Amino acid sequence: MEFDVKHIAKLAMLQFTAEEAAAFEKEFAQIVKMVENLPEMESAVTLLEPENQMELREDAVIPSYPREEILQNVPHAVAGCIVVPKTVD
Repeated sequence: MEFDVKHIAKLAMLQFTAEEAAAFEKEFAQIVKMVENLPEMESAVTLLEPENQMELREDAVIPSYPREEILQNVPHAVAGCIVVPKTVD
């Protein structure tokens, strides 16, 4: 399986040398090979323990902070929304 390490690095906003890219490509291949060798599970039911069931809490609507109070602490807000820098191309 081929990996475009340069594309992955661009998405993660990382920079590294060609030697490092080759090393990462080998590591990715080893990880994929390891995952492919994991045994298949019959079903997700095998992960459940009937005697140890999780109890879910009741959903409840609780009051939140007023929007104006929250927006007092942000550096930049427009139309009642917090504005953040663009992080993905």
